[in-house]
Amino acid sequence: MRFADIPGHEKEKTALAAAADSGRVPHAILLSGPEGIGKLALARAFAQYLHCENRSGGDSCGVCPSCRQHKNLNQPDVHYVYPVVKRKPKAISKDYLEEWRNLLQATDYPSPAQWQDALDAATSQPRIYVDESAEIVRVASMSPLIKDQKIFIIWQADKLMEEAANKLLKVIEEPFADTVFLLVSSEPQKILPTIFSRTQRFNLKPLQQHDVAQWLQSVHGISEAESIESARLSEGRPAAALENARLGQETKEFAEHFRTMMRTAYSRNVAELKRLSEAAAAFGREKLKRFLSYTAGQIRENFIRNYGHPELNRMRAEEEEFSKKFSPFIHLGNVGAMSRELTRAISDVEGNANSKLVMFDLYLSMMTLIRKPKP
Repeated sequence: MRFADIPGHEKEKTALAAAADSGRVPHAILLSGPEGIGKLALARAFAQYLHCENRSGGDSCGVCPSCRQHKNLNQPDVHYVYPVVKRKPKAISKDYLEEWRNLLQATDYPSPAQWQDALDAATSQPRIYVDESAEIVRVASMSPLIKDQKIFIIWQADKLMEEAANKLLKVIEEPFADTVFLLVSSEPQKILPTIFSRTQRFNLKPLQQHDVAQWLQSVHGISEAESIESARLSEGRPAAALENARLGQETKEFAEHFRTMMRTAYSRNVAELKRLSEAAAAFGREKLKRFLSYTAGQIRENFIRNYGHPELNRMRAEEEEFSKKFSPFIHLGNVGAMSRELTRAISDVEGNANSKLVMFDLYLSMMTLIRKPKP
């Protein structure tokens, strides 16, 4: 990955390239900021820049043998560290290397939720365990295989277990001269303070909408209208913008089902609600979870609109049109109960409950709550 492949963050790109060019690369760098703004992508681009054989103009060449290895995720002096689930006494990243490579080949902006799905972790929370730190210390003590520097990219560094963090601290406090640590985190406040204090920190900010829209058009070939709309809804996060654009058709499907369901719930047509619940259940588990998350988001957006803050809304044009008449029905008297019902439904679907029963029960609850009067 090259710096040019990543929208925005020009100040950080320039600073990182200058550090590499001067030979004064900090032994530990922390890239922090909101999820989906390109922290991991920037770490990968910097690692490629460090190893590039023909870098120029503040970017890697993208074509030398080292750059090709980086692109193919098989550069032997780059070591990825990421949270895993503990299915056996020892749990380290390389046990899930195939899943990791598959995820990065599918997206340059992986989310924790996508990684949890790739691990088939269900309700288990991936962590970075002490065995991982022991492996890092072992590899760090060895000489690089090809290049002059070994690079450890630690994604979700805030997921380091305390024992693992303390063990890693030793090698960060007394680093090997040929080793660089690139820590990536959306929640840097959860990183062990003694590790945090020993890093040079770059706090990445959300991007401007026009930068995100231009990137969608130039890099991903998305139409101007869809790019602008997706960027507007992204809150400056390229990952969210790309997901919005790619899921545009699915989002339209969800929006139509949501509108029909809410109208049917208001009219108290139980037979039609049963049919709709079965249609939703037919989405399949993962798509159904996305629909339920979409519904929860729409409940939140309509609640915000109802209480006089439309400037905070992140809705598409057709969603806004429906919201004009629908939002008055989402208020303090029912928004909490609706949110709880949706959370429960998501949990039940994740737990492999019968989707038809879950959705019919949810839609009956919505039928009751939608007519609940304002307090």
